[in-house]
Amino acid sequence: MTVTFSNPDGVHAPGARYAHAALVEGPGRRLVISGQIGVAPDGTVAAAGADQIAQAFRNLRAVLAAHGMAPEHIVKLGVFLTDRALIPAFRAQRDAVLGPICPCSTLLIVAGLADPRFVFEVEAEAFSASDAGAASGG
Repeated sequence: MTVTFSNPDGVHAPGARYAHAALVEGPGRRLVISGQIGVAPDGTVAAAGADQIAQAFRNLRAVLAAHGMAPEHIVKLGVFLTDRALIPAFRAQRDAVLGPICPCSTLLIVAGLADPRFVFEVEAEAFSASDAGAASGG
């Protein structure tokens, strides 16, 4: 089994010492994705909570795609919100991205995230039964 850490193109550079993803390969492929926030690839942070949620899910999709995966490969989500009022916006975006997929999920309301501008973070794990279509992430 091998583990490859990556920071794919199409997602902002990490703000600290972490990787956006860890791809575990062996029998099947497991991708562990660090928390994605509402930071665009150019480093901008949306002011509105709903916009941050949408950007974080775009980042999540970019990390999946960089590893030859898609939302249907997600088996676990971890969600962090700083405002309970954003739950409907999160659920709407989650449903738009995942459709009928219902992975395991944890939702936490937290006092704050790494930067006071951030109101949402989503982490995920994905699994693919084969190496077909695998892409390498930078």
